[in-house]
Amino acid sequence: MGRQKEIPPAVRVYTVCDESRYLVVRNVPALGCGDDVMRLFATYGEVEECKPMDAEDCDEFTDVYWIKFRLISNSRFAKRKLDESVFLGNRLQISYAPEFESLSDTKDKLETRRKEVLSRTNPQKTQSASQITKSSGPVSTQMDNFSTQRSLQSEVDYQFHRRNAPINRVSSDQEYFASSSMNQTVKTVREKLNKIEESGKQKRSEASGQNLQTEPDLKRTRVDNRRRI
Repeated sequence: MGRQKEIPPAVRVYTVCDESRYLVVRNVPALGCGDDVMRLFATYGEVEECKPMDAEDCDEFTDVYWIKFRLISNSRFAKRKLDESVFLGNRLQISYAPEFESLSDTKDKLETRRKEVLSRTNPQKTQSASQITKSSGPVSTQMDNFSTQRSLQSEVDYQFHRRNAPINRVSSDQEYFASSSMNQTVKTVREKLNKIEESGKQKRSEASGQNLQTEPDLKRTRVDNRRRI
């Protein structure tokens, strides 16, 4: 049974064993708002499961929800932010539920806590690890600069050979392909293109001759016979 609303929360020391990725949320309005509760707690981390606890004793017109987070850090953050917060007019009462943990859950929780304590008590180790990553930084930068220089040099060589490459002009009668059918197709296309070009030249010459023969009529000058006052 959770704490009563009339009794103020007591300040006490607890260990990591009291924390859990399982939370029990009390004093939720009995309005069928399970999806809203799920969305609210999902803002603080990935929620694996959220379901009402019908067998749990609670006040009238309220429900109790059981929430399972993927990480204990998310459940810790959610409890810190949402405990005693107002949800749909009621103040939520959130507590850890380590009694739902399995053996593997407890083992993972203690191992995670051990790593956190070691990282806080041995800051020199973490600093040395960061220094190693920093020292590897210039080497990677030099490699990047070297690769950039190689790409620039290759681009310069390509442009130089492109400008100075000899231009070979091939006759239009030369056969490009080893297959005779392909060469015949190319020849047919060339003949058609030549005919089109010749017909275009002939039409342009005829049009220019007609323009020279037909001169435009000059406009007659009109005499102003109006009487002037």
